[in-house]
Amino acid sequence: MNEVRVSLGERSYSIHIGNGILHTIGENMNAFSFSRKTLVISDTNVAPLYLDTVVNSLQEAGFVPYTAIVEAGEKSKAFATAEQLFTTCIEAGLDRKSPIIALGGGVIGDLAGFVAATYLRGVPFIQIPTSLLAQVDSSVGGKVAVNHPLGKNLIGAFYQPKFVLIDTDTLTTLPPRELSTGLAEVIKYGLIADNSLFTYLSSHSEEVLSLEPDAIRHLVTRSCEIKADVVERDEKESSLRMILNFGHTAAHAIEANTGYRLYNHGEAVAVGMVAAARISKDCGYLDNEAVRVIEEQIEQYRLPLTASDCTEQELYDLLYHDKKMIGGKLNWVLLTKIGETKIRSDIKEEIIHHALASILADGVK
Repeated sequence: MNEVRVSLGERSYSIHIGNGILHTIGENMNAFSFSRKTLVISDTNVAPLYLDTVVNSLQEAGFVPYTAIVEAGEKSKAFATAEQLFTTCIEAGLDRKSPIIALGGGVIGDLAGFVAATYLRGVPFIQIPTSLLAQVDSSVGGKVAVNHPLGKNLIGAFYQPKFVLIDTDTLTTLPPRELSTGLAEVIKYGLIADNSLFTYLSSHSEEVLSLEPDAIRHLVTRSCEIKADVVERDEKESSLRMILNFGHTAAHAIEANTGYRLYNHGEAVAVGMVAAARISKDCGYLDNEAVRVIEEQIEQYRLPLTASDCTEQELYDLLYHDKKMIGGKLNWVLLTKIGETKIRSDIKEEIIHHALASILADGVK
């Protein structure tokens, strides 16, 4: 088992990474002074696979676990679902030391974390991410939220977990498309912070796509190390943490332009990274060969380079409704080379339009 430490003073915590470690959740929780009552929140996809293992481990460790299973999918990340979960917490008699456990992907982590951050003004929170996207990204760093009808993740908080337990064996039940969406974030980490990780991905694609345990554990651990390092230096995204948004600026516009139905998050990020790489080239930071290598790796991991059912003008307009806009300016995370970034908010309009036009699959302007 590997361990990554996120050092945030009194909010510090560990990420435990291994295969076949799901049954250790109760043992890990006994290292804390939690109340015995706990709530495990999962969804209709994950619960049938892993909930019994978690509940049995908790019971063997002396906990009294309550469970709540919500409908799988983004629609559950809503105020209405959170209110139902608050009711469950109250009816179960959870107190301020009763932990809430998120067992699932990013939606469950965000939703359960939001409930934990706000119930009784904050109770202990534990992440057990079961998708690759959640393992390398959303379960680390403390961002929790629910959606609003006018936008995703607009209502939330920074609320760090007590610990994160990552059992990479849970990835064996992921559909191939969901594995690829998580790999988009791993590619992102290589591009923004670690050329050796990017190179590893290029030379070990067969092992990664076949979920060879050592390869997956390496990718998850290195991704968590990179994100932990960034979060430690900028917990609340005032400066450095913005680099984690590489590819996400255009991705958010793509998701919105297609009604959040055509592309999952990682696929949109993949296309967004293509746009950001091409902007980096037009700004004089990258050459054509670097852009080609980036695009080749994205394709290697079964991710798209272009987006369908979008228009250039709609994408451009949606960029300027992004929640990360500050003072009317949009920060673009660009690459100066593979492994290094630069943040700019003064990109010329024609450069942005050129990049957006280049990622349209059907050529609609």
